Amino acid sequence: MLWGAASGALELRAETGGVRLVGRFPYDSEAELAPGRSERIAARAFAARIEAEDDLYFLSGHDFDKPLASRGAGTLTIRDTGEAVQIEAQLDEGTTWARDFLAAHRSGLIRGLSPGFRVAEGGEQIVRRGNGLLRTITRADLVEISAVTRPAYPAAQIEARAWNPLRDDAERRGLYRTFNRWRP
Repeated sequence: MLWGAASGALELRAETGGVRLVGRFPYDSEAELAPGRSERIAARAFAARIEAEDDLYFLSGHDFDKPLASRGAGTLTIRDTGEAVQIEAQLDEGTTWARDFLAAHRSGLIRGLSPGFRVAEGGEQIVRRGNGLLRTITRADLVEISAVTRPAYPAAQIEARAWNPLRDDAERRGLYRTFNRWRP
């Protein structure tokens, strides 16, 4: 699974019965993930999964053991506007990780959103650009979106990126992991 995000403001509002969180992950923003390796997520790349109304999660730091909201629980709304993925979550301070998340946000430590996704078959385009590569994600299955401390995408409003091209024996033999598909 890949994670990507952008920095920006994550808005929290205390309301009766919990805290409401509003955030957005803009499309078509470019991020340098490693020297010479950039990525952008094209407009509506996540639209199919969002519009299918499948259960999606809002997590703390891409950790499924620290869910903050979900569609299935009725505490998460996700919309694809064509310009961005917009989220609205109703947080309950009943768990220790939710309280920890809120304290970290209030302290200015949570700075962006980061989507966790799997690239769909044929859902990426990789082109050479100078001495580097630009990967454009055109179709991906969004699995979750997380609040993170260090956004990878400068325009996203909450981020984290855990994508690291690995070279192991299987890759040298031509077998590629789904999340390590950079090609020259």
